[in-house]
Amino acid sequence: MSALEIVAVIISLIGVILTIMRNMWCWLFNFIAFTLYAYLFFTFKLYGETILQLFFMVVNFYGFYAWLKGKQQDHDILIEPIQTTTIIWQMAFALVSGLAFGLILKHFTDAAVPILDSQLAAFSLLATYWTSRKHIATWVLWVFVDIIYVAMFIYKGLWLTAGLYAAFVLLAMYGWWQWQQVKNKQKQDIFLGV
Repeated sequence: MSALEIVAVIISLIGVILTIMRNMWCWLFNFIAFTLYAYLFFTFKLYGETILQLFFMVVNFYGFYAWLKGKQQDHDILIEPIQTTTIIWQMAFALVSGLAFGLILKHFTDAAVPILDSQLAAFSLLATYWTSRKHIATWVLWVFVDIIYVAMFIYKGLWLTAGLYAAFVLLAMYGWWQWQQVKNKQKQDIFLGV
């Protein structure tokens, strides 16, 4: 456990809590966390996670823009629906992309757990995209992804990060519940013409 890991954990927790609260500051804290973790994961030869953090940085800007645009239009972050066929197609794409990336890592790098690392990276990108699109499904996907992350980080000896991801599981469950409450209120407001 290093000072870098401790700071990254704290910043990450703040970022996720702000995301659950639908607070625009989440994007700044998440960006800082992605930067810190990119370096940390690189030092532990988790190259899929390192690259994932770089992608997160890019998606972070998109998410900020999408939330900012939505906030200007609706005066609140509006929860958006997602169709089942879209979920299936996007998850299949993430699975295939993750496998392809994992095979590249396995054959061309000294990655510690290439296939698992790349699959988690692919599904994390999908979950982050869903967050930027304000889909409640993001929280369900994060629960499953974060559970597997806990096991991988324990395996790699990143105990504090494993604890962080265990907390992320609970936060994702809470996020799903909280966003569902907001979605129900938004539906009711639309029905009542508020």
